Amino acid sequence: MSTEPETTESAEPGKPEDAVRSGTPTDAPDAGTPDADAADAGGADAEDAPGTDGSPDTTGTTGTTGTTDADTSETSEAADTTEPPAEGSPQLSEAEAELLAQKLERERIEQRKAEKKGPIASGTKLSGQAADLLAAVRAVESGEKPVAAVFAEPRPAPRRPAPEPVRRPQPVPAAPSDAPAPHTVDGVRRVLTEGSAPEGLAPQVAAALGEGAEDLLREDPWQLLRVTGVRPEQADGFARALLGAECRPDDERRARAVTVWLLEQAALAGHTALELSALATALARQGVPDADAAVQATLAEGEALVFQDALDEPGARPGTAPSAPAPAPAASPAPSAAAGDGADETDAEGEQDEAEEERPVRVLVGLERYALAEESLADGLARIVNSLSKEPSPEWEAAAAAASGSTAELIRAVAGHGLVLHTGGEASRAEPAALLTVARGLGLRAVAACHTPDGRRRFAALLGAEDPVVTVPGLLAGTEGPGRDAEGALDLDVLVVLDAPQLDVEGAAMIVESLPDGARLVLSGDPAVLWSAGPGRVFADLLAARTCPQVASRTPDPGPLGELVSGVGIGELNQVDAPGKEIVIVPVRDAGEAVHRTVQLVADSVPRALGVPQEDTVVITPGHGGAAGTRVLNAALKERLNPGPGRFGGFDPGDRIAYSPAPGRTVPGQVVGADAEGLHLSCADGAVVVPKERVEQAVRHGWALTAHQAVGSRWPAAVVVLPGDAAQALSRPWVYTAFGRGERHLSVVHGVEQALPRAVAEVTAKPRTTRLPALLRSQVPAAQ
Repeated sequence: MSTEPETTESAEPGKPEDAVRSGTPTDAPDAGTPDADAADAGGADAEDAPGTDGSPDTTGTTGTTGTTDADTSETSEAADTTEPPAEGSPQLSEAEAELLAQKLERERIEQRKAEKKGPIASGTKLSGQAADLLAAVRAVESGEKPVAAVFAEPRPAPRRPAPEPVRRPQPVPAAPSDAPAPHTVDGVRRVLTEGSAPEGLAPQVAAALGEGAEDLLREDPWQLLRVTGVRPEQADGFARALLGAECRPDDERRARAVTVWLLEQAALAGHTALELSALATALARQGVPDADAAVQATLAEGEALVFQDALDEPGARPGTAPSAPAPAPAASPAPSAAAGDGADETDAEGEQDEAEEERPVRVLVGLERYALAEESLADGLARIVNSLSKEPSPEWEAAAAAASGSTAELIRAVAGHGLVLHTGGEASRAEPAALLTVARGLGLRAVAACHTPDGRRRFAALLGAEDPVVTVPGLLAGTEGPGRDAEGALDLDVLVVLDAPQLDVEGAAMIVESLPDGARLVLSGDPAVLWSAGPGRVFADLLAARTCPQVASRTPDPGPLGELVSGVGIGELNQVDAPGKEIVIVPVRDAGEAVHRTVQLVADSVPRALGVPQEDTVVITPGHGGAAGTRVLNAALKERLNPGPGRFGGFDPGDRIAYSPAPGRTVPGQVVGADAEGLHLSCADGAVVVPKERVEQAVRHGWALTAHQAVGSRWPAAVVVLPGDAAQALSRPWVYTAFGRGERHLSVVHGVEQALPRAVAEVTAKPRTTRLPALLRSQVPAAQ
């Protein structure tokens, strides 16, 4: 039997028995080491450590024990102190040698514990790269490794760049003036005068066409169509005045301009592209003699793009992916029968090519900005779906087990998936609020974004804090939220977007592009409300594509109002008991009576009967024009509630207004005053100054709104005005949205008779042409 203790043998890594003999603990980290603290912290900080790509860092630490290479070196030195007894000394038995080794190891452990209570000596208590460097130096000094071998080792993975400091929400800045240069406006004004067009369009034309607008208009008068509100017949009159006999209906410049104008009008209606046949029909209506040539000329100039999207196979379940993408049309020679063994193979390939060429496709034409946004959105969603591990942590499972109902389903879905859809009404917002609380409790950087400041206020009330709640415009602009890291990504782990149906394709693409790899995205909203003001129907497309888990809330909206609105959502206009006057129907015979009763309700009846002040009541009507549109109603309400001469562009201090800082976005507020800088407003986002040249386009009176302007916000009381001339504008989503804006009370000024129940039962949302479902099917498999 050898007299050398077994502890002097070099332990083979990975064998627990060798570690036990040497006295090195393998199952628990040293409780006071920095590595143990990092292991306990977990979460996002652990993911930022070097070498953490989902596997433990093997360059300097053992991820499960918390020991470093320096600690291992010290353990080896301690084991080496158990030298064999000198010649002539009594030999130790195996048991005595083992006891001696354990005694020495216990003494070393006690020494280390004592050192922790005193000052830190140089080179001790190191981890990570510092510990690696110390181990390398000792290896060189002891002669264990040559210098070249040490420095030839692979460099550790670089750390992620340190994130920039968190940017706190800032007050909303004054609306910037994008007025073009004065000389540009003067030049455009001269051209408009020559073409008998209104001179007042000069600032808008100059802003739309930019520098050199004068020369561009003289060269191509139909560029006037790029100005919002100008129609083809008006541009034709302008072109005739400028060009004279050279102005012809078949002018290629006119054909291109009208094609782009039609695509812009389609985007205003919510389409991200138009089918080629629909575009050709619309061009024919505008007097374009050769629609195909007009489209080809527009494509050749790069003003539009063409796409071919494969249609679902006949008989396939809706939402399933086609077997192969549709090929681009190409002229290929017909397969010929070849002699020999290759004949069958050639025939088979020819039949396959023929089958692919016969696959049904739809040809779409769209503007570049929306096409690129939709493709970027699809790419980003595929990245989010595929970048997160599908194995939820025990902490997520415990949180889901502690919840119940739809909340538990939502937490469990978010635990294992990067993208989750959540649907429900106003009461269901408590479920994403609970999810946000759980995520923040797990140490994750979780943020919620709402469509409007009022939505932010209501969601923050559910959380009891405003810090993790922002608005979508503020998040994208960088004025609200967690800020961005050095790589430009939002500095967060979980993003919950409320009011998701209001996301248009460009806004959704910006959000998705801003999310870091591994982040979770939850889109939550009520699919029955009106869709976004901008092009696209992102939330509805994602629900139809079924590329991720979907959690439908089972939490109903309470009270008579909740019962009424829920019925409208499924196409039923029910008679609802309202003992507390939660719902009042006011029949009217004509538009004049509708305006009179509306003013009476806001100024007198609702405040007196329900105690709701007039500033907490909103009026909703189908449109801006008409005998009872927002213009007429706001004029009548101003005369009753805040009369004045309208000295500041038609506004007086105290007027309720609807401010539109961007197309499709409305912020309610109040006029404070005006000076040389512009119109001063007090909005939910803070103080805003609107330059005088933008007041007419950006500010309206805001006692009465359209349903599109009101979506995303709620008021204690709502008065919905349905005059007789509004029957054609009604639809189930419009009624659902308008009726749902009141929290405590709803008055319906009813003048459309049977058109209301007919619209609820039969008129669904107008379809929108989008490419997102087809793009998703080609990148993300359908969720099971």
